Amino acid sequence: MSQLVLDTSGLICPLPILKAKKAMAKLGRGDVLLVIATDPGSVADFEVFCTVGGHRLKGRSEDSGIFRFEIERG
Repeated sequence: MSQLVLDTSGLICPLPILKAKKAMAKLGRGDVLLVIATDPGSVADFEVFCTVGGHRLKGRSEDSGIFRFEIERG
């Protein structure tokens, strides 16, 4: 299992999702994408992204306006 980090800090919807979709295409099933975002809307966006894309949101955290999403490719 490999992990890829994607920093989308400073970007607003829909760019974090679009960049995540592109990054996910490089990963194999079970690999993990760690997304760093600053857009508060990304919380809901990545929940939908995982549901629609068949991925698993393994973890989500927020610290001082920095959001981190750990997404396992389905």
